[in-house]
This record gives sequence, C-alpha cells and structure tokens, in this order.
Amino acid sequence: MTTANLTREETAARSAAVTAQRIRVELDLTGAPDGERTGFPSTTTLEFAAETDETWLDFLGEEVRRVLVNGVEQEVRWDGARIAVSGLGAQNTVIVEAVGRYSRSGEGLHRFVDPVDGETYLYTQYEPADSRRVMACFEQPDMKAAYTFSIRAPRGWRVLSNQSPVSTSESDDAQSVEFAPTLPISSYITCVAAGPYHRVDAEWRRGDLIVPLGVLCRASLAPHLDADEIVELTAQGLDFFADAFAFPYPWGKYDQIFVPEYNLGAMENPGLVTFTEAYVFRGAATRAQHQARANTLLHEMAHMWFGDLVTMRWWDDLWLKESFADYMGSHASVAATGFIEAWVAFANRRKAWAYTQDQLPTTHPIVADIPDLEAAKLNFDGITYAKGAAVLKQLVAFVGEDAFFEGARRYFARHAFGNTTLEDLLVELEEASGRDVRGWSRAWLETTGVTTLSLERADGQDGSAVLVQSEPRPHRLQVGLYDLRDGVLSLRERVPVDLIDARTPVDLAPADLTLVNDSDLTYAKVRLDDRSLDAVEEALSGIADPLARALVWSALWNATRDGELPAARYLRIARRHAPAESDSALLGGVLLNAAFAVEHFVPEEEREAQRREWTESTWTALTTASPASDAQLIWARAFAAASGFDDARHAELGGMLAGEAPEGLPLDPDLRWTLLTALVATGHATAADVDAELARDRTASGRTASIGAMASRPAADVRAAAWAAAWTDETLSNDHLDAVIDGFRAGGRRDLIAGFDAEYFDRIRDAWSRRSIELAQRLVIGLFPEAGSTAAVDAWLAGNEDAPASLRRLVIEQRDHLSRALSVRAGQPRQA
Repeated sequence: MTTANLTREETAARSAAVTAQRIRVELDLTGAPDGERTGFPSTTTLEFAAETDETWLDFLGEEVRRVLVNGVEQEVRWDGARIAVSGLGAQNTVIVEAVGRYSRSGEGLHRFVDPVDGETYLYTQYEPADSRRVMACFEQPDMKAAYTFSIRAPRGWRVLSNQSPVSTSESDDAQSVEFAPTLPISSYITCVAAGPYHRVDAEWRRGDLIVPLGVLCRASLAPHLDADEIVELTAQGLDFFADAFAFPYPWGKYDQIFVPEYNLGAMENPGLVTFTEAYVFRGAATRAQHQARANTLLHEMAHMWFGDLVTMRWWDDLWLKESFADYMGSHASVAATGFIEAWVAFANRRKAWAYTQDQLPTTHPIVADIPDLEAAKLNFDGITYAKGAAVLKQLVAFVGEDAFFEGARRYFARHAFGNTTLEDLLVELEEASGRDVRGWSRAWLETTGVTTLSLERADGQDGSAVLVQSEPRPHRLQVGLYDLRDGVLSLRERVPVDLIDARTPVDLAPADLTLVNDSDLTYAKVRLDDRSLDAVEEALSGIADPLARALVWSALWNATRDGELPAARYLRIARRHAPAESDSALLGGVLLNAAFAVEHFVPEEEREAQRREWTESTWTALTTASPASDAQLIWARAFAAASGFDDARHAELGGMLAGEAPEGLPLDPDLRWTLLTALVATGHATAADVDAELARDRTASGRTASIGAMASRPAADVRAAAWAAAWTDETLSNDHLDAVIDGFRAGGRRDLIAGFDAEYFDRIRDAWSRRSIELAQRLVIGLFPEAGSTAAVDAWLAGNEDAPASLRRLVIEQRDHLSRALSVRAGQPRQA
C-alpha cells in the first residue's frame, strides 16, 4: 500500500528536522508528442541540511531508477509515494533519477493534443500536492527552496517556467533550456509549460523596475486571444498592488498562460500564472464574463504577495492566501480597473457559494483543522474562498481600510519569503489598527455557521425595531430604508448599526423596503420582513443600485433554499423582474438560481408545469431583449438550458440552429452546442446531427461538447453506456469525464438512470482508492443519485464508517443537498 496521503504531524516533524535549500529539476519532455509514451525522465537534485540521519522524499510516478545520497548509491526504497533516504549528515545532496507519468486528469504534468492541428501541449498544476508527480520533492508548503529547472523539449516549442531562461542550446530535433533559480518558494507553486504556444509580449515599468509580461495560449486559439485587455488589466493590477502593499513585485517576469483541460480557474505560480482556457472567449462574451476574468487575474496577482511571498505553514491556514486573494480580486477590480461593479457579482454569486457551504454539516471554520492532504484538497471550498473574503470585507469595515492595508504592509515586510500562521497576521493588524482583532478573529475566523439577520417591528411604534441575529457575532453594517413610488424603490437613507447581541434595538423609521446589510459590509443571510417582501415583488427591478438589487435577490434565494419562501413565489418574482435586470452578472446568477429551483425545490407534481413556464419565460425574454445585448445572449443560454428539460420550443430551437436566430444574437459554436444538446436530450436530434456539428467545430471544445451530446441521447442503452464509461474508461480526460457525467444526467431523466442508484454505492469506495482525487470526486459528486429519500445514503454511511474521511465528507454533503431539496419540496423550512 502506498502512503500518498501526508499528515500535518509527520510533515511538521520533517520540516523541523530538515531545511531545504536548493533543488534542481531536470525534465526530458522530448518524447511528449509520441502518444505511446506514458512517462518522461525526471532527475531531481536536492540540497538540504538535516538534523536526522533519515527522512523521505515524495514522488508519484512510473518508476524510481536510482537514488544517490551524498555521492553514494542507495537501494531504491519507494512505496509508490515516498522514497526513503538514510545516511544523512548535516549537509546533504540527494539525487533521484525517476520517470514521471504524463497526466490526463489535470494533476501533475498534463498532456493535451489539439485536435485542430495535432500539436502537443504540456503544463503543470500542483496545488495542493501534485508537484511530486513531476519531481522528487518535499511536498509541504513550509519547506521552501530555490528551484532551478532544466528542460529538454522538442525544437520549436516554447518552454517556460517560473523564471526566465539563462541559456538555450539546440540540436537537430531538441532544445535544452536552463532557467534562472527562483527565490525561495514552495514546491506546489513551481511550474513548467511547453509546447508551440502563441505568445504576446509586453512590459510593465515602475520606476527602475521593468517586468516583462507575456500572454500565451494554444496556437489554434490565437485569433480569439484579446491580449490587449489582459495586458491592460495586468498593468493596472501591478500598479495597484505595488502601492497597496509597499513591496515591489519580486518575481522577475510575469507570464500568464491559458491552458487546456484545466481543473481550476487559475493558479498563482509566481512568474507563470496558469488560467483556464474558458477565459479565452472564442465566441460572444458578456461584460460579466470579462469582469469575472479580470477578477480572477487580480486574485492570482494578489497571491504574488498573499501566498507566494508569504506562505501559510500548513493547509490549516489556507485562508491566509485564498480569502485574501478572493477579497483582493473584487477590491482591486473596483479600485484599479473599469469593472467597478465587481462587488455586485461577489454579493450575488461568491457569497451564495459561501452560504451554501456554511450550512452543510461538514462546514468548518475559516481557520480550519486540516489533518492531512486529502482534507486540504477538499478545503478549497466556499468557506476558504468566499466566506473568508466576505469576512475580510467586514474586517475592513471594523478596522478601517487604511489600517487594514498598513497591517498587510507590515506583514509582508516582516515575513517575506517565509511561512506564517494566523497569529502572525493578527499581530500586525492589531498594531496597525489599535482594535481587538483577536476578539474579532475568535468570532469570525474560528467559528462555523452563517448568521441570519431579521427585523422585528413593534405594532404602533413607528421608529421602534429590533435587529435579530440567529448566531450572535459582532457586525458593523448599514440598514437601507427605501420608499416605493410609481414602481420605483428609492433610497431614503442608510442607517449605520453595530450589532453584538442576539437582539439589538434600533431606531428605524418605517419604510416600504428595509434592507438589512445594505452595501454588503458583513457576512450574513438577511430575511426580508413581509412589507419589504411585498415591495420587492412589485418593484425589485425598480431599485437603481445594482448592489442593493443583488442583496435583495440574495435574500430571496436564501429564503427559498431554506424553505421559508415558496419556490413558486421566487420563480414568479424572477419571471417578472429578471427581464429588466441590467447587470449581466446579476442576471446570469438569477437565471441559474431559477433553473435550479425548478429542478430541485419545486414539488414533483408541479415540476412539469413550472418547467413549461420557465421555458416560455426564457423564450419571451430572448425574443424581446435588445439585439446584440448581453441580456439577449444570457437569455439565449438560459433558453437552451431550459429546453433540455422541456421540449415545448424544440421547433424554435431547431430554427435557431438552421439560421433563424433572433436579430443580433451571435450564434457562436458554444451556443450552438448548447442548443443542439438540448434537442438531443429531448429526442429531437440524433447522433448524425452531433457528428455533423462536430464536423463544423473540430476543436477541443467541440470534441468535448460532442461527447456530452452523444451521452445525453434519451435511450436506456446510451445512458447505461455513459454510466459504464464514467466508472471504467480511464482514458477519459478530466473534461471528457465531466462531459460523460453531464450527458448521463441530461434532462433530469430519472426514468432512464434511477436503476443505477444502488450500483453507485457499490462503486464509490473502489473509485476513491483507484482514481486520483480530482477524478474520484467528480464521480462521487457528479453521479450521486438524486433519489426520493436519503435511505440508501444513510445505509452506506452506517456501513462505511471506516471509509476515508474525505470520501465520507463528500457523501455527507451530497446527502445534505438531497435532504434540503426534499424538505423544501415538502414545504418544511430548513435553517441549516
């Protein structure tokens, strides 16, 4: 049995006894274009001090060929995950010659062949613990070292790493590139990319500091790469962070590369940031999509300081980088770019993710207890990112923006290139602000759960009200008072309020809409009182401020998820007011929520009628939206999604594919695939139609979409084949596995897939033990049976108490989602 999972205790013991210094990694990637080759030679030379005579190195790959310790060859003692080394002295040089394995899961060194031109592309992705798939290493964040990469690759390829090349030599068919050593960094943020990538060069200047900039993507995507916007945002972000943190950008160059089949939005490798290709818009893109890309770009840039310059000691303090970067993505968007509406998208979508995660039985404090790497992998979640960012927004309100940034500047100055814990940051914030930040931390960072805020008014006492919070925490917030006149809800005033106790008397004049947490300063679910609910049902779209509208939509959605607002009423409000929504991020979020409500929160006996109403609403809104507007495109996507469940407009759907789209609608390949898949899932298009569409779009995206469309055909044998492929076909890449799972579930056809429910529980433990965690969790989440009861889940949990904790966590979370949906459908309020 291999010991791939690493615990906090054993890694702490290793870093206490071993000090990493310099690590040299030599990779031979010349065989990558040969699809028959599964592996690549990897030689790692590690220099380190030790106060022990033995330790281990981490490596996951095909083979370990040779281990030399201080010039002496040792027997290879490798269990598949750890290489034991012994005979250590005070100073050591260990050389490991091994063979890594090319990845198709997005973990380690991912290999992709572009169907457009047959070219091969490579890139690495490591967080939290996959650098050991490429090199022998100390796989833990508190063992920083200076890394030097030397890469052999096919001649003509671009070869990149964290630093710039210092030498390049070529032979007839290969090149060797040596890179400058990095400053001290953790293994998980080292990076390599290689292939015939298209590149756009620029630079950023700050006084005497000149930072070369690069924007890269696959050659076949080059016509769609809007590098000018990306370079402009990069310069704006670097200007902002250089001032905000008073610490010059330390990593030399700043390359940003968009890579295929990526598991994340992006990754903050210093000097070589990797992004999903979804941010290279090959068709029409809304302002919300551009804003989301800008937010991600700035999020990763914030990591150059929060995470890369100063790194958490262990994954317990993952929030020390992710919460801050998530906050900074929105803050810097507003402060430094043209996307001044960034906090609207944050309030609407990111906080919804946090509220959902925080109500699960597996919720955890922002500062979490992470005993091992499997737990760390699952904690890249809505708590660590979105709740942490929302709480930091409250911290800024608590200490003041100037003190917040002054504390950050002191933190970077004191801990540059080191590792920290929560206490290290609190010291700096408390000194900078003079406030009780530790008390604030205990209330916000070290507790779980989301507070619900509601308003009680006493009859006959105009200004007398009480703000009630379900779980008392200190909040500094504002209450907005709005008057309804002629279909418009106008702000009268915002009243600042400090909450500490469970019940806080406040002087609030009556208003048609009383919006608690106006301006979205704190992290809490908000309930609308009856008068406010009636007002927004009449005039939600008549609120001028998009952030206020976002908070109202959020309040409505949370009440729906908790079973306090009937799903039918939420959908009625959405059908009435979403067509007038002008903010594209807000509109997109509302439409996704509405579609989810139809499938999960509407009672089964009412679902068919609600599906039909939703399809008709999306069609009407699409055909009446302004031509070539963001709204038109968003409604078209919603119409296509709705039509996968209800075929009332299949003729119109087919007409759009035949060229009869509403005026101004850009019928790009991605939208065509969504429309066609809806027709396939409802039996109005065939495999031949899918083949014909693939002939029009022989790209990577087209190939993935065709796999999903084929699997969505409404036939029992097709769904059975998709089921079997998901579990057994290990040639499927990460994206292709997702497509198969989506096809299997297409159209909500429980009549075609319910027969596999019992088999799911027979398969998940084996899948967890055999597949990488990235692919295993896709199977466990994506194929979870949405049954009519939780009995089968409960039986599995009772009979598998010895299952890996991370697997049990995923099953428990899916059970909770199912339980919530069943409760809401039954009209039973669900608070947690």
